[in-house]
Amino acid sequence: MASSLFTFFLTTFLSNFLPLSVLSATVLEDLATLTPPPDFATTITTNCLHNPLLRYCNNTSSSSPMNITEIFRSTIVASHLCNESKNPNCIDSFPKIRIHGRPKTAALYLSFDFFWKYCPLTIVEIQLVNNSLKSEFPTNVLSCAQIRTLDLSYNQLTGSVPVQNLSRLTNLTHLNLSYNRFWEDKILNSEFFNRFNASSFIHSGLLPDVKRYKMRVLVLLVVFPIVVILLCCCLGWLCLKRPDYLPRTCRRRSHKFTSAMLDAATDEFSDQRLVSKRNGVDIYRGTLRDGREAKIEVYTEKVSKAKKREFEEECEAVFKLRHKNLVRVLGWCNSRNLRALVTEWTNGENVEAWLNSSLASSWRRRLRVVMRVVEGVSYLWEQWPEVAFDLNTRSVLLSGDDQEPLISQFKIGDGNNSSTNIFNFGLFLLEMITNLKPNEEQEDSERRYLEYIRVHCPGNVERVVDEKMKIEDRTLEKVKEAITLGLMCTDGSPLKQPSFMQIYDMVVSLYESSSRHH
Repeated sequence: MASSLFTFFLTTFLSNFLPLSVLSATVLEDLATLTPPPDFATTITTNCLHNPLLRYCNNTSSSSPMNITEIFRSTIVASHLCNESKNPNCIDSFPKIRIHGRPKTAALYLSFDFFWKYCPLTIVEIQLVNNSLKSEFPTNVLSCAQIRTLDLSYNQLTGSVPVQNLSRLTNLTHLNLSYNRFWEDKILNSEFFNRFNASSFIHSGLLPDVKRYKMRVLVLLVVFPIVVILLCCCLGWLCLKRPDYLPRTCRRRSHKFTSAMLDAATDEFSDQRLVSKRNGVDIYRGTLRDGREAKIEVYTEKVSKAKKREFEEECEAVFKLRHKNLVRVLGWCNSRNLRALVTEWTNGENVEAWLNSSLASSWRRRLRVVMRVVEGVSYLWEQWPEVAFDLNTRSVLLSGDDQEPLISQFKIGDGNNSSTNIFNFGLFLLEMITNLKPNEEQEDSERRYLEYIRVHCPGNVERVVDEKMKIEDRTLEKVKEAITLGLMCTDGSPLKQPSFMQIYDMVVSLYESSSRHH
């Protein structure tokens, strides 16, 4: 009924009111100047009386001139669209709007809001295909609520699709939004999507692209596991070989060094990093990854598994040493091919070199070094009797401006022999006074060295005291006491050696005496 009334109205209007020039190509351009014929309102009223359901009838109740003008212009646009859609019986029937591959024409008709507002009820199909439309979804066409087919494929439409508005088109059975650039939406899970098949949304942007989907599947099934495996391998390598690359909070035992870490710290144990070699111990100066300088003592002797376990236990003990006169132990390495102890590097000179400088000209200064060494040794003997140490003028370093002595070498794996430690302290004390030491290249050098001192002590002690050390008459007796203590410590019979408590008390007494005389 609505379709026949519209056809009647359109036929009557076109034949009686519109001159032929109105249908020319320029009419649409002159819409702003066109006005309805005098009895156009009567025609509209008559049509509405015959069929109140006509779309424009609800808009003329107020007899607004503006509404009449819009209806008039909409009728002109309808006439043009009828011709543009190439309907052979345009005046008799206007069921389809078909504009293919004419981007300027399609955009023009979409711009007429008033036409879509009064869209003829006869229109059941709208096709605006391949028109390069560069805009969001043309929501105006949804005013034609009776349409059954909507084809907007092969354009460049963007933005989101008004799913809710499309859902209200209950007659819509065919929809084609393919080959556009809409935003991917949750349309897959909506009831609206179930009304149409997937071909309605090919390359529309609404559905995941098949190639991209396959790529995602490939990444998830192949690439991702490979990446995870590689990451696990890298993490495993870091944990086993280079844990120093991990954050400190992730390192279970920051004091355990690997052979790879020490290789990196010493430039693969290059000769340029080698400091000294002696008694199965190679000493290197290394730079840890955090920038700290370290002394790395490498034990070259091959040992059994049981000895390696003992070495691990002894390193655990040495690592816990905390005293101002002991070099701090940073950690150790006990791998299959490398055993090493890592301690902090001290830039100061050792006592052997210091004795030949002008700073060692004072008896009190030398005695102060001895006193600090005794305090460090006392800490070891009392708190860590299982830790052995190597005490000599080369192994005691002087650190900082205050020349604080540091015992720097620990004899890991040798065990702690009290008699040997007392003997070594005696040699150290005698070297501090005489600035002489046994010639290690000669056999029986220690016995000859000690015999030389005994010959001149106590009657001719000035012959063995370092001539650079200024000795006053009142302190000479104290120097003799110190030499006597050193000779007692180096006595061949352990039964004749003083105990460590006796040594400590005597050194304290000597130091306090030097302070009073000073």
